[in-house]
Amino acid sequence: MSSVMTKRFTVDDYHRLIELGFIKEGDRIELIRGELVQMVAKGTSHSSCNTRLLYELLPLLGDRAIVRHQDPVTLPRHSEPEPDFAIVKVRSDRYRSAHPQPKDILLIIEVSDSTLTYDQTTKLSVYAEHQIPDYWIVNLVANQLECYSQPYRTPSDEYGYRLKQIALPNETIALPSFEDLRLNLAAVLDTQPNQ
Repeated sequence: MSSVMTKRFTVDDYHRLIELGFIKEGDRIELIRGELVQMVAKGTSHSSCNTRLLYELLPLLGDRAIVRHQDPVTLPRHSEPEPDFAIVKVRSDRYRSAHPQPKDILLIIEVSDSTLTYDQTTKLSVYAEHQIPDYWIVNLVANQLECYSQPYRTPSDEYGYRLKQIALPNETIALPSFEDLRLNLAAVLDTQPNQ
């Protein structure tokens, strides 16, 4: 019986594949724990929520942070996801020389419907492993915001977040690292789902 061999990629390998043209802009692929993962196409609910959230975050944060939208973040050595949003520290070059790394990231936000389980398990674990302090999932299935904080590692080397808070469409919530800024969820979530 023969065994199946798989190739796990590093971030450097992944960038080389892009440079050589094996992966092209628009291919919708991200690197997660050394594996090339095809990103799911976004439906209208997902796209609409992304637009609403972008329109809320940009004026709210102004020049206090950089809002990256569906752009890569580098999580050494084997992951380079492209979250729906990454709120990152201001840098003079605006990340021209390199994608944000964990030390730069204040908050990751995934808008989720068809990928909800993946975002609540695999993505959550990857972000916690790299000590991303706050991770939010805009859960379009339950029409709520899931806020995760305090990343930790179990004795069996599994990663997660110690705290989970649920925020509902009629609430406002403080942005991590900017407690004076509050996001109005009514402007982001559907206040009358399925209508």
